[in-house]
Amino acid sequence: MEVLVIEDDPVIGKAAQQGISEAGHECVWVKDSANGLEQALTQRYDVIVLDLLIPGDPGLVLLAKIRREGVKTPVLVLTALGSVEDRVKGLTAGADDYLVKPFAMAELLARIDAIHRRSTMKPAAVLQVGELILDLATRRVTLGGVEVDLTPTEFSIFELLMRHAGQVVTRKMLCESLWESDWEGTTNVIEVHINRLRGKLQRGAKETLIHTVRGRGYALRAS
Repeated sequence: MEVLVIEDDPVIGKAAQQGISEAGHECVWVKDSANGLEQALTQRYDVIVLDLLIPGDPGLVLLAKIRREGVKTPVLVLTALGSVEDRVKGLTAGADDYLVKPFAMAELLARIDAIHRRSTMKPAAVLQVGELILDLATRRVTLGGVEVDLTPTEFSIFELLMRHAGQVVTRKMLCESLWESDWEGTTNVIEVHINRLRGKLQRGAKETLIHTVRGRGYALRAS
């Protein structure tokens, strides 16, 4: 992992660089905003550790410049400014995490690992259950190699069922996914969509794919 530390305090900067290096990562340490901006824009880093009170542009101004330039490198703010208001400002400005001084080196390393892990985790582009395939990038659904044409609502329901394949998807989960609400009305709108989706899938299926779990919801299963 390549880590950039922007910190003007020589004691903290040296300790951070040493601790990160001893953990097996490459670490570059700069002491002011100008050099920090140059490094962030011209070099590729996996994580940036940023102090807010640095010479030149304040840390939040530097962070805003980095984000405006399209740099999406995860940023961990490391600062003595620890009020709730300060934390909110930092996270709102584009920071991915916030650690208040004084800090333990073990926690700094753990937070660096955590935000790097989150930044590299990518959801599966394709979901598959039996002969059912859902391509999230193209929003294309196929069953046994044959494309299934779904309405936007049917696609949303199908995606939720695919993500929870083998598990019960409740009416409440469907309502929250479709309408961002915990509404559980008395109409049969969910059942209507499910029945239409089930009918389209059954045309090319050799088995029942969407199962009704009485009193609970629905489950997508395929052998």
